Amino acid sequence: MNTEVIDRLVEKDPSLESSRPILESMNPGTYCIHRSWGFGIISGFDDDRGMILIDFEDDERTSHAMDPVFCIDKLDLLSENHILAQHRKNTEEIEKIAKKEPAELIIKILEQGNDGCMNTRDIERILGYMFGAAKAKRWWTATKKVLIKDPRIAVPNKKNEPYVLRDEPVKPEQEILQDFFEEKRSYEKIVLAERLFDLASEKEDLKADLPQVLHDLTIAIMEAKNLSQADRLYGIWVRNNLARDVEEDVEKLEPTSASILKECEDDLPALADLMPAKFHSRFLDLVARTYPDDWKNIVLNLLQHTAVKFSGECAHFLIDREESKLLISSLNSWLDEQNLKAPVLLWMLKFRRLAKFQDLIGEMINPRLLTAVFSAIDYESLKNATSRRIPLAEVLSDDRELVADILGKGTEENAKDLAQALMLNPGFEDLTKRSLLARFIKKFPKIQSMLDREESSDSTPSSGGAIDETLIVSKESYDRKLADLDEITKEKIPANSQAIEAARELGDLKENAEYHMAKDDQKVLLARQAELQADLMRAQATDFTDAPQDTAGIGSIVDLKDLGSGETFKYTILGAWDSDPENNILSYLTPLGQSMLGKKSGEEVQIDIEGNQQSLVIEGLSRWVDKQ
Repeated sequence: MNTEVIDRLVEKDPSLESSRPILESMNPGTYCIHRSWGFGIISGFDDDRGMILIDFEDDERTSHAMDPVFCIDKLDLLSENHILAQHRKNTEEIEKIAKKEPAELIIKILEQGNDGCMNTRDIERILGYMFGAAKAKRWWTATKKVLIKDPRIAVPNKKNEPYVLRDEPVKPEQEILQDFFEEKRSYEKIVLAERLFDLASEKEDLKADLPQVLHDLTIAIMEAKNLSQADRLYGIWVRNNLARDVEEDVEKLEPTSASILKECEDDLPALADLMPAKFHSRFLDLVARTYPDDWKNIVLNLLQHTAVKFSGECAHFLIDREESKLLISSLNSWLDEQNLKAPVLLWMLKFRRLAKFQDLIGEMINPRLLTAVFSAIDYESLKNATSRRIPLAEVLSDDRELVADILGKGTEENAKDLAQALMLNPGFEDLTKRSLLARFIKKFPKIQSMLDREESSDSTPSSGGAIDETLIVSKESYDRKLADLDEITKEKIPANSQAIEAARELGDLKENAEYHMAKDDQKVLLARQAELQADLMRAQATDFTDAPQDTAGIGSIVDLKDLGSGETFKYTILGAWDSDPENNILSYLTPLGQSMLGKKSGEEVQIDIEGNQQSLVIEGLSRWVDKQ
């Protein structure tokens, strides 16, 4: 921007004098970044309007007119040497550097930071403008691995720390060695030792310090009280990795990995689940070496009792060891015994189409397996009385082809039974149930009529007579139902779940009377829970203070006289759940209660008793609440 224009702006607003250098930089050909509009270049100046003109790359329109004063705080002007300016002028050259020498490009970026420092966020911002978001993300992910080994750049240990261009190149392993020897915390020492192993491509560089590293690491593993057994095993493997070039047999170094395994024999699944995923295969190799005669049974036990990641690794391990027949026979046996655990089922459903498993478990993806899946979801929901997600339920919902594949291997009767089980299962949200039932109906349309009949029967009162969707109930009866629901949900169902789990442990579920009795109890409890929930959702509690004065209503005491015999009666009409025949209290939903509603004193009431019509007359009305 020329001096005359700037002078006019300063004359009009003297406070702009301090911003004169910025205004002087707003020249055509200057690259810039606007905080809202993105990357652009100043293309000119409109003298008539006193506006700078900017072409933004992400907008097809050109020559955006912008007030230079407004842009002082909104526009970052880039020097000719800025890496983005260099990229736009020499795109081919910069992208060649990015491809062949990625660390060099980061060095060029860091040179423009304060004292050679720049945080991750600013680096990613520059790369985004340079390559576009998708390419920048892929390039940066790959380049960070290169930077770890570059002696010219200090890579931060934490995300909020900056990348730093070193004054003098320092091998990263030397930095980590120093951190390792200074670190007092055992677990952090193990992590640093692993980083040292990953970085040191030439073990000769560590030769002088390696004995001390191994000694310190062994002491940390053996003596630290804050390490779990899983941490110790992890530390042993890191130590052994480092020691392979200096020890004849690292497996004999004390403590040995096998010694940790034997100390945890009573609960190997818990130990396995704590291991990082990258060590899962190594853990199973250790099991096979430590227990050469019994490793198959141990791996099968781990398959059944570990989380899904380790469970899947067990399946891979058995197949790789040519034990596919053992795997499939065990899965079928567990299915027969109704003893397949949720992680195994989840692995089977998620990886059923993987080439390695498709032929092996394809035949097992059938209605019988879906029954086991529903049972596992049911158990998970009862065991965790929270809103925590259930992965098995999510897989069924998210895999749009899974239900159709399963139902395609069964009959319509299978599908009806499974649809009913789904409707009663507490492990699914209502929307998910509807979505899954729609897939059942798509495969077997007749299921729709079955569901319609059940919904119709659920909404029809057994006592007969027309009712409103809302149930009017006394506060006392509402509280009793609520207490019943609370007891079932918090006490009886969890206790039943424990009974089911205890019965499972007895094995051979086909002949297990305790298991079948507990499952029968579960069906009754779930049905009662669903009934109470439905009733309470429809209920409206009242204290009957709104009962009418001159007509019979809910909350009225009605005096009646039999016109035939002259006999007199007194009935109280209360809520849907308040019937007490011995004390002449009627629910308003009973035939007699319905026949009296809305009638005035002196009006007749006709009722049917065992086929005989009986005529009654209302002789008096009062309010129940006034008699309390």
